[in-house]
Amino acid sequence: MAIKEINYQDKKYIISYEIKNPNKKRDIVFLHGWGSNKELMSSVFGLYLPDYRHIYIDLPGFGKSSNDNILTTKDYANIVNSFLQILDSDYFILLGHSFGGKVATLLNPKNLVLLSSAGIVEAKPLSVKIKIFLAKLLGKLGLGEFTRAFRTKDASNLPQNMYETLKNVVNEDFSKNFIDYSGFALVFWGDKDRATSIESGKKISKLIKNSKFFSYEGDHYFFLKNAKTITGVISSNVMD
Repeated sequence: MAIKEINYQDKKYIISYEIKNPNKKRDIVFLHGWGSNKELMSSVFGLYLPDYRHIYIDLPGFGKSSNDNILTTKDYANIVNSFLQILDSDYFILLGHSFGGKVATLLNPKNLVLLSSAGIVEAKPLSVKIKIFLAKLLGKLGLGEFTRAFRTKDASNLPQNMYETLKNVVNEDFSKNFIDYSGFALVFWGDKDRATSIESGKKISKLIKNSKFFSYEGDHYFFLKNAKTITGVISSNVMD
């Protein structure tokens, strides 16, 4: 495991990362989704795209990277940008899964690869709306400690700062960010994804001026079984 210390807004972050193919000149950077880590991404993609230096990052608060603060998606993008500058990375390709897709989009790489990216606000089921209402009511009554029972699976075991961070990022509408993205994008999706629907994927691809959309059989982690095909598409389509 390698680590770098990043200073951002007068606060220190220890970033854990892994590099593969260290002598290659062009980089592909992998950003995991919420609640995941670099090991997952490395185990899936590490054997492919041998012509690129692979950079796998634990985002702050996940894996072995530290975070004691409440962050926004923009904060994550700024921290990752500072980290990549230290590594002298050209981030020729930035690949992001789910939440990592939003962070990658803000960094505006020449080539953007989105795997079931977050960023499109979808209608919530009634059961979720009720939970949100009850949690807010308990908070107003000064009973915030009881709101843990209404948290999602992603949030149930989070420390308070990461729970507040999740609330900052979970319902962001990134439509304008996708419209403003100026490079080339490959958008990959699972046809049975329940976390970010395939309709959201198609919308993201339409919002991005220069993009291609691909769907596969599978859920939010469809790429676990399709890495070989996905990386083949990346190799054949990236823009120089």
